[in-house]
Amino acid sequence: MKQEADFFDGKEPKLLYIAKKLRDALAVEKILTDAGVDYGVETDLYRGGFIFQSERVGAFFYVLEEALEPAQQALIANRYKPQPPE
Repeated sequence: MKQEADFFDGKEPKLLYIAKKLRDALAVEKILTDAGVDYGVETDLYRGGFIFQSERVGAFFYVLEEALEPAQQALIANRYKPQPPE
């Protein structure tokens, strides 16, 4: 379920996924909620494009360490590719 920022206070959230389109962000929210995973989401900038790179806004999804593997499996089962480990 979607959590507010204070849920992550004093903890180290792990980046799970960067949604570059609204429809992907909404789909990932549904996948994580249906899987019972606690997550946080915030907008941030990422670099996109091959020839003409630019900064774009995306939805960054975060989970706690103990929820990382179940969250990754839920995304993979729904054909979304989680962020590689840092």
